[in-house]
Amino acid sequence: MIQNFSYFKFNDPNTIKYVLITDKSTRLLGVNKYNFIVNPRCTKNDIKIAVERLFNVKVNKINTCHLPKKKKLITRYLGYKPKYKKAIVTLLKGNRISLFE
Repeated sequence: MIQNFSYFKFNDPNTIKYVLITDKSTRLLGVNKYNFIVNPRCTKNDIKIAVERLFNVKVNKINTCHLPKKKKLITRYLGYKPKYKKAIVTLLKGNRISLFE
């Protein structure tokens, strides 16, 4: 029996890690687009299900990108911050997530 493993990922509490708030993301709020940092192993469908269940909205479109890991220098030792995945979620008209209200 073949199981669809991506179906079970939306129950993972780490699907959406946090909301990304930058200058560009605050400008995109006016166009009904929201930025999230998500688990790098999640698919677009997993992200869609998680956003719809957490915020009770309807998702129109999702764009994702993998961002590279960054160097971090602590005194004289060089380390790396882990790479992560960013998701830009576009909602249908009439749906809003009240982040700043």
